[in-house]
Amino acid sequence: MIALFVSAFVTFFVVIDPPGCAPIFASLTSGAPAQHRRNMAIRSVLVASCILFAFALGGKPFLKSMGVSLEAFRVAGGIMLFLIALEMVFEKRTERRESRAQDVKTSEELDDISIFPMGIPMIAGPGSIASAMLLCSRVDNWFDRGIVLAAMAAILVLTMASLLLAGPLMNLLGNRLEAMITRVLGVILAALATQFVIDGIKTSFGV
Repeated sequence: MIALFVSAFVTFFVVIDPPGCAPIFASLTSGAPAQHRRNMAIRSVLVASCILFAFALGGKPFLKSMGVSLEAFRVAGGIMLFLIALEMVFEKRTERRESRAQDVKTSEELDDISIFPMGIPMIAGPGSIASAMLLCSRVDNWFDRGIVLAAMAAILVLTMASLLLAGPLMNLLGNRLEAMITRVLGVILAALATQFVIDGIKTSFGV
């Protein structure tokens, strides 16, 4: 039980990256009133939570209706997570997020960034959605699935806290420490992604 929670917790922490969301949120909401920033932080996490829980609970029936096996999804999801891990190791993911945030920031039409880009795809992106579906598909009973969902909920709470405390968190971490943490987490995610691919291949061939 503890091992499953830790594994799911680490996976969601690496993929969602609560500390990495903080500088993006701080940049997008600079100059906004404090109450408006708090409302957008809470709304961002709530929107992402609805999406992630929907895919975590309904992902398996959805795949079945599409004629996609869990094994195929594990391999595909593992490959996608591995590509995300490579971006983290070489800092491409941070650059992409910052570029997307800058595009949104320069657009005068968007005042509320809670749904896009914070809720989707910063928090509930392809990696986190795939992780939710993969982790829930690996367990066979509702108790273990509840553990996975609890780990995801804990990360979402941490993400909300990082958004609400974006300013102080950035002053504490600094750019260099954040870059180092991102690279280490990228290596961990690469190992987890490889394991997803191995599990999918082994199950497909009945090994």
